[in-house]
Amino acid sequence: MAKPIILCADSTCDLSAELIEKYQVKILPMHVNLEENSYLDGVDINPDAIYDYYHEHKVLPKTAALNMDEVLEFVTPYIEAGNDVLCVTLGSGLSTTYNSFRLAAMETEGLYVVDSNSLSTGFGLTVMAAGDRIAAGMPVAQIAEEVQALTQKVEASFIVDNLEFLHKGGRCSAVAMLGANVLKLKPCIEVSNEGGKMGVSKKYRGTLERVLEDYVKDRLEGRDDIRQDRIFITHAGIAQERIDLVRAAIGKYMQFDEIYVTRAGCTISSHCGPNTLGILFVRK
Repeated sequence: MAKPIILCADSTCDLSAELIEKYQVKILPMHVNLEENSYLDGVDINPDAIYDYYHEHKVLPKTAALNMDEVLEFVTPYIEAGNDVLCVTLGSGLSTTYNSFRLAAMETEGLYVVDSNSLSTGFGLTVMAAGDRIAAGMPVAQIAEEVQALTQKVEASFIVDNLEFLHKGGRCSAVAMLGANVLKLKPCIEVSNEGGKMGVSKKYRGTLERVLEDYVKDRLEGRDDIRQDRIFITHAGIAQERIDLVRAAIGKYMQFDEIYVTRAGCTISSHCGPNTLGILFVRK
């Protein structure tokens, strides 16, 4: 008889509380270190607290990966209770968290690990795909194999409104930040399906509202290779009017069964800052 399957993920999947409950995901929070204080992502710190601290002190937190001992402490009670455990992690190109889970799986029978090759709700889409398969009664090894393959079809990207946070985090130079601000450039950050590393795919120019409309058009218009069951609008704190604008723009180019709106957690927020927004979906 097959064992029950426990689905888990680290906190960077950025799924809403409602989706976490629906898919019964066990969340292992990442560490957020802000000067001398250490917090757990989504437990005792949230993005607004990070923004408030930055505006007052001009200091951003450092995010820290999970280590193997933490992983084993988290999964062992589920294993000992007679379950298999399927864990999906932040992309291996962005964090050593995946490697910590991989090493733990080498020592733990019944622990299966999937590298999401993505971040935020690009990662979250993979978690949901695993949850769908668990609900359908598939064997855990088959789920892990299918979901790992699916990670190559997840399309994740974001528009960054202001490069201040990327500059402060050491991800762009002061000259690049100044030039982008003067020219009103807003980069589209695209996530690679090889480990989840990020790069600039296009630089937009103009108001944020105009850029968001152009961005949605570029991602969706005229395409027939996109699964239309679900799409995420994920943001790092943005006005509702802009979310509504993006939702309407999506509807102009494609009809999805579900449009989920989620707020990014501490990791994305501390790297990209407020008014960052992306649409994330899966290709056929």
